[in-house]
Amino acid sequence: MSEKKQTKPASKEAPLYGLLAEYEKPKQLLAAAKKVRDAGFEQWDTYTPFPVHGIDPAMGIKPTILPWLVLGAGLTGATTALVLQWWTNAHDYAWIVSGKPFWSLPANIPVTFELTVLFSAITTLVGMLMLNKLPHPSSPLDFSERFARVTDDRFFVVIEARDPKFDEGDTKALLESTGAVAVEAVPEDTKTEGRMPSVLVYAIVILTCAAIVPFALSAYAREAKNRSPRIHIVPDMDNQQKFKSQRENDFFADNRAMREPVAGTVARGLLRTDEHLYEGKAGGTWARTFPPAIKADAATMQRGRTAFGINCVPCHGPTGQGNGLVNKRATELAEGTWVPPTNVTQPHLAKQPVGQLYGSIKNGIRNMPGYGHQMSSEDIWATVMYLRALQRGQNATLEDVPAAQRAGMK
Repeated sequence: MSEKKQTKPASKEAPLYGLLAEYEKPKQLLAAAKKVRDAGFEQWDTYTPFPVHGIDPAMGIKPTILPWLVLGAGLTGATTALVLQWWTNAHDYAWIVSGKPFWSLPANIPVTFELTVLFSAITTLVGMLMLNKLPHPSSPLDFSERFARVTDDRFFVVIEARDPKFDEGDTKALLESTGAVAVEAVPEDTKTEGRMPSVLVYAIVILTCAAIVPFALSAYAREAKNRSPRIHIVPDMDNQQKFKSQRENDFFADNRAMREPVAGTVARGLLRTDEHLYEGKAGGTWARTFPPAIKADAATMQRGRTAFGINCVPCHGPTGQGNGLVNKRATELAEGTWVPPTNVTQPHLAKQPVGQLYGSIKNGIRNMPGYGHQMSSEDIWATVMYLRALQRGQNATLEDVPAAQRAGMK
């Protein structure tokens, strides 16, 4: 009987990735890098556990173009922000704010700064990854036991076999002449064959799907119709048991959610029985005297001066002659729609009852709005008292001056 010989198939040897040289000290690595650089190699690199000063010139690395890319991105961001703000606020839909200019550089600096930083930061990250050919999840060096010490206490030089000047024998001799502790051949990675690790692929797929979920939920919430309220994590006072204005309410016979005040009732603190104090009238006509609650003293006069300065000076001016800053600005614009404020020191206004002046300030007159919603009755009466002082000062005669002081007047 003949015996059949069993033979194992010859294993195919993996192609060479490059030669790995190991060094113990940074100085040895720098010297080796200079020799490899001078030899004219192009496809090679160094690996260290910490930054080594001088490694860039030793390897002959040229300055990166990344700063120029970041500069261009920053200028693009600044230009985009300025043009966008000019177009939206000054050209496409002019934004009128109290006569201010449509376009002003200082007002647009914050957004310009933000877009400059945003464009620069994104370009820095993406440019760094592209220039470094990252991400690179797998490398043949990962399978070298010797190379594992690169994160601890060893320094390495790798010359790749794809370099045009690479010759295994000559290159090995060159690396050994640099004082390397060891020089070993690194085979190509035939396990992954250039494919990304399956774990990383699954992670990317999962993260991509998870990133789509918020957008899908937002689109659904925007388009879908549901009678139940949406989830409100921080409700504050947005969701309450209430009926909004102009809504239907079946609880009442007229089906109206808005209710009229109950007849004969007054809100607490809003009872106004003193017609003289709150309406400026006495017996149905304008009062000619101040209410008893308003004392004619220096404190009330000062109170009226303060209120006049806050509410009246912008239009009527500090002396009440209608020459305030608002009037000056409107006159300079000359838009043809401005009605100048009244000179409140005119003689015919000085003869008006104080109650009528009170009513004009509280309820408004002609183009002047009423100030009753923002000034208390006491403040309005104090303002009237100060206004009377201005009128008296602008229309005074010699008889109004005390006899003892007339002699010293010119």
